[in-house]
Amino acid sequence: MANTSDIKNGLCILLQNDIYSVVEFLHVKPGKGAAFVRTKLRSLTKDRLVDHTFNAGAKIQVVRIERRPYQFLYKDYAGYTFMHTATFEQLTIEPILINAPQFLKEGQQVEMLYYEDENKVLRCELPSSVLLRVTYTESGIKGDTATKVFKPATLETAIEIKVPLFINEGDLLKIDTRTGLYMERINEQGH
Repeated sequence: MANTSDIKNGLCILLQNDIYSVVEFLHVKPGKGAAFVRTKLRSLTKDRLVDHTFNAGAKIQVVRIERRPYQFLYKDYAGYTFMHTATFEQLTIEPILINAPQFLKEGQQVEMLYYEDENKVLRCELPSSVLLRVTYTESGIKGDTATKVFKPATLETAIEIKVPLFINEGDLLKIDTRTGLYMERINEQGH
């Protein structure tokens, strides 16, 4: 078992029957009173951020989390099915474990976070951005690129997002999976 002097960013710990990753920490030694460690922790099972203060020297339970590469295969009544890219083992999980299921498309590469002690999937994380094609939107207006006006566009995963007026059907877009926002249009001539 470790103690608070072992706390660092990215360390995964078991606290109050949940698994957390340390996002940031600060060792505090006040003029009066005992030292303590102030932390910001992200739950790996509930995707929430919490503040927690540990007394200096307090015992903490470190857990091993492994990231494994998977590829999205399909979605059906049982959930979302993925395949390990090295072992070809298939796995079906519930959508609640996926950070942005609305942006998953067939063949998409993801990372599964496994709790080593129980060999259990905690989360499925998509990359921070994905490339998706526009399947439907109203026609763009040529030359209208300077305004901050947006219109709805349906992507190949059937999700609708807001895009600038110059975006057309068939365009390839870069989408931020954390916010669900349009980032940029991808020029395919260089690919």
